[in-house]
Amino acid sequence: MSRRGWCSNFAVALVLASLTQARVGGQTSPTPPGRDARATGWVVPRTADGRPDLEGVWENNSATPLERPRQLADKPRLSDEELASFERRARALFGPEAEAVFGDALYLNLLADTRPAGVGATGSYSQNWLPNRYFEHRTSLIVDPPNGKLPAPTPAGAKARAAAAGLFGRVGNSAQDMTLQDRCIHYGFPDLFAAYMAVYRIVQTPQYVAIQLEKIHDTRIIPLDGRAHLPSAMHQYLGDSRGRWEGDTLVVETTNFHPNGNPMGGYSMLSDENLHLTERFRRTANDTLEYTFTVDDPTMWTRPWTAVINWKRSRGELLEYACHEGNYSLRGMLSAARAEEAAKR
Repeated sequence: MSRRGWCSNFAVALVLASLTQARVGGQTSPTPPGRDARATGWVVPRTADGRPDLEGVWENNSATPLERPRQLADKPRLSDEELASFERRARALFGPEAEAVFGDALYLNLLADTRPAGVGATGSYSQNWLPNRYFEHRTSLIVDPPNGKLPAPTPAGAKARAAAAGLFGRVGNSAQDMTLQDRCIHYGFPDLFAAYMAVYRIVQTPQYVAIQLEKIHDTRIIPLDGRAHLPSAMHQYLGDSRGRWEGDTLVVETTNFHPNGNPMGGYSMLSDENLHLTERFRRTANDTLEYTFTVDDPTMWTRPWTAVINWKRSRGELLEYACHEGNYSLRGMLSAARAEEAAKR
């Protein structure tokens, strides 16, 4: 790791440590697992200043796809029997030694009752590397539009998505031609790539909330004091976030995204500096944090859209994300690409 990278990580660690030390004491003990506020009278644990306690490590291992599959176009929710059938088939098709299946591919392969191509071949991961996915009655994360589908992109949005679709796995002429993920700089958020280190640590004080993602350890430090956003000419990969409480819901508004920042990491749905992202964080059970986000980007989409993900409390801590610090692997990829080109001449 370079000195710059070490200093950057050390600075983030100091900030998180200071927030942890400054958080309000006297937090209530968590209630017994499995009790839901809406169904059983479970009471939201609170900090000493009366705010809902969002702290802890949370993860997104949902198997629910972002968009509702065409096979389920008229079925926004599965029955109990259908849900149980999905869970049985998932255990049969994707045992520990099966080729790893990321994101929406798990759900789509279950609908087709097939394993993805390449199972049994040498791959980068097996399912044994991934956490168990959990299934829900819902058939899409998207709740608006009501059909569970992304809205139509604008002409500019369609062009950007087509260009982005060919980026992953492609080796360009220089590092600048490759994605921020390949360069171990930034994965984008909201993080929609379930099960691949989709783990988050929340640290909370009366003045700030910090959210750290396990992938590349991106850390957002969100002020709650009502300060104005940065000037519109200033852009950042993580945008500029401002938070506030609306009852028991933490609402975070983020603007000032960098045009090359790739929000919505893991999906080819780039947004630009005009993106206005609204996130809502709400405890709904002892082990569940409901995460809702609304994308409003008139440059890329013909209308706003909203999705809901149920984060589950993790049984572990964030682990080191050992991306190729110093870009050693990147140098190898570029060198191999040049050698391959030379061999074809």
